[in-house]
Amino acid sequence: MIRAIIFDLDNTLTDFMKMKRAAIDAAVDGMRDAGLALPRDEVAARIYQVYEREGIEYQQVFDIFLKEALGRIDYKILSSGIVAYRRARDSYLVLYPHVNLTLLELLKRGLKLAVVSDAPRLQAFMRLAHLQLHHLFDTVVAFEDTGERKPSPKPFQRAIEMLGIAPQEAIMIGDWPERDVAGAASVGLRTAFARYGDTFGTVNSGADYELNDVYELVSIVDALNGALVAAADSPSGRG
Repeated sequence: MIRAIIFDLDNTLTDFMKMKRAAIDAAVDGMRDAGLALPRDEVAARIYQVYEREGIEYQQVFDIFLKEALGRIDYKILSSGIVAYRRARDSYLVLYPHVNLTLLELLKRGLKLAVVSDAPRLQAFMRLAHLQLHHLFDTVVAFEDTGERKPSPKPFQRAIEMLGIAPQEAIMIGDWPERDVAGAASVGLRTAFARYGDTFGTVNSGADYELNDVYELVSIVDALNGALVAAADSPSGRG
């Protein structure tokens, strides 16, 4: 019986990379409008280099970029970049199609919902709150909860424990096979690959299920739970 669904956050519930690209583009324009005398393509490339070194969730990217590019932080340029970034981020941080409908249908079926994310706790909850999803999830496991990132089994084990379920009673859905799928499978979770959020051109995900639309998850749950109920009700399934 499937009793819970565990979601990755970025590129599974929301198109994180589309938002990130739009926000960085806006920040570059904001900094150049404030007086940064560097070519647009060069500024963008150097900002992405900082993200590659420090991680996509790093919060002082523009500070480091300005120190490296100018030898100091120009606060007029920095503040213009931050404001432009935040405005674009809030505009582009949106759900994939049918996410709300899917979550509500799963809740109607009595399933528990969880998020397992590598994002820092505050950032994960900020995104969920912005998307008005924070009240729908029973459990949110962020980086600080285990100190380890996927595919470590620890974040998934933590979610299972907090949900109070056995691994085989949940499906993990995520966009990154090497982290979401492999990590979840290592602790016995069923897995679903969010192909609609794939940014790597994945050919073979290794997941139990592949989703071109998140709403396909509803029919998978119905099929699994319906089959289990039917088996329990059949003469051969009675003790």
